[in-house]
Amino acid sequence: MSSMKQTIVEYSNVVQKDKGTSKSENLKALFAESPIHLGELSNKERIQFYQDLLNSEGVTGYGVNDYSMNYDNGVPNLEDVATGGGGLPATPFSPNPSSPGPGSYLASDQPAFEGETKNLESVSNFGTGLGGLVSPEVTTKSLANTKIGQYVSGRSYQGSDGKS
Repeated sequence: MSSMKQTIVEYSNVVQKDKGTSKSENLKALFAESPIHLGELSNKERIQFYQDLLNSEGVTGYGVNDYSMNYDNGVPNLEDVATGGGGLPATPFSPNPSSPGPGSYLASDQPAFEGETKNLESVSNFGTGLGGLVSPEVTTKSLANTKIGQYVSGRSYQGSDGKS
């Protein structure tokens, strides 16, 4: 995560030099009706807009129809993932690598994977935290309560490092 504030709409890091610099006054004159120059869009307004979008019940538009940001069908629990053949994954963490057989390209023709998979108890991920095997069912509520600007460096949320 960057510790530097990034430009959202209010450009505040103007460096004056002979070449390679935009002339802010020229841009304002060229795009006088821009919502940025009219004061309708600001950093504060954009942050609030995005936070409201994250907290909304769902997203539609731009080719996305009825996508629930709040897991209306339930939060995924990796322990409940069905595995096997017929297009199902080999484990909750990996796809089924089995071939559907000669002449077929259908996932529904895949047999259950008979090969060896990692013992999940022996997985030790790099770094700190709850790890990549934690189910979304465990982390969702804490992530949902995090607001823009409250992020903890190096962690998804307070306590996600498994310690504090």
